[in-house]
Amino acid sequence: MNRATKEQAAERLVRIPIGPTTLEGNLEIPEGARAVVVFAHGSGSGRHSPRNRFVAQVLRDGGLGTLLMDLLTAKEEAEDTYTGRLRFNIPLLAERLVGASDWLGQELETANFRIGYFGASTGAAAALVAAAQRPDRVGAVVSRGGRPDLAGAALPQVRAPTLLIVGGNDEPVIPLNRQALLRLGAREKQLVIVPGATHLFEEPGTLEEVARLASEWLTRLEKLPETYPWGV
Repeated sequence: MNRATKEQAAERLVRIPIGPTTLEGNLEIPEGARAVVVFAHGSGSGRHSPRNRFVAQVLRDGGLGTLLMDLLTAKEEAEDTYTGRLRFNIPLLAERLVGASDWLGQELETANFRIGYFGASTGAAAALVAAAQRPDRVGAVVSRGGRPDLAGAALPQVRAPTLLIVGGNDEPVIPLNRQALLRLGAREKQLVIVPGATHLFEEPGTLEEVARLASEWLTRLEKLPETYPWGV
């Protein structure tokens, strides 16, 4: 069986009930994994985003599980295409990330796993708000081309080590990330600017650099002590 077949066989579709809403996601847990990274996509994106799937594969190669999920239902996505309202509804997106984290804590396969977040665009703000709401569960956060500033009052409450990654040519977003970095309550925090990259990291080698940085940051989840209080 080749590698691609193994990857396809290991990935499974999951349905995550969050209040009255059920969201879909793709969960893949490599053998021996002790942590899972939940992806929070940005506006106009979803669990099938090729950029997020590329990063997720690098994380799995490093031994981490991944959950790529849609933060909006199909009906909500269709509405948001015209209104653009829901993609900036950070409390709603954060609530759904928290719900997904709690769901992982109830599933037999992932009940004792450490949890990390990988957020892009507005999803990064939602990831930070969710991390502030689950300080005993979320062990690390990475933001790719994100808007962490939109996390607002939650920023000083974030305790999880946080890495902000921004493209060097994404000029409007750089100062917003610098301001957010100053407000973050995490003791371990860092802003990395990838030279020559624009907002979507489409330039050759830039997404690979994002994946490398994210993998190095998130593998700390595997090193956290067993006695850490991960329960809800």
